[in-house]
Amino acid sequence: MKRITVFCGSNFGTDEIYEKQAFSLGEILAERKIGLVYGGANVGLMNAVANGSLSKGGEVTGVIPVFIKEKGIAHKNLTKLILVETMHERKTKMNELSDGVIALPGGFGTLEEFFETLTWGQLGLHRKPVGLLNINGFYDSLKILAKTMVEKGFLKEANRKMLLISDDIENLLDQMENYISPTVDKWIIRENNLA
Repeated sequence: MKRITVFCGSNFGTDEIYEKQAFSLGEILAERKIGLVYGGANVGLMNAVANGSLSKGGEVTGVIPVFIKEKGIAHKNLTKLILVETMHERKTKMNELSDGVIALPGGFGTLEEFFETLTWGQLGLHRKPVGLLNINGFYDSLKILAKTMVEKGFLKEANRKMLLISDDIENLLDQMENYISPTVDKWIIRENNLA
């Protein structure tokens, strides 16, 4: 993988482990010669992951909408900062630039970005690995929800397995390096046993 997109919170969260792990992820990406693509801001976990990569000489590309840049929170020391007009254009550009996606803890925006990218994979629009760095059990309830989706007939098990999860950075990156996308259709066909 040449570049990985990281979606994450623009806040730090309530536990310092989130910031520490975000910084470590940036460092490890740089050490593995994997470029970082992220939302371009200098706040929260976004700032931590960017600074982690930059501290090890990594390539960091920020993609930020003009209206967010105008709030004065664009990171000023990136390898490259790309300006876009809309949030959707931002996700599209980040997808174009990267070979995989990792989500760190975050709020609604992080989950929206993550799930849209995962859905694109489910629909066969890309074959990239999509993973969650499950820092301090942050995504445990999401793992349970995905299992429930399968049990209740809204998600195929093969598609659930697209969701790569680990609480260890190196392990998650190894899973992503070895990822093979499923070849099943997304749609679940109900068998009609009526005569």
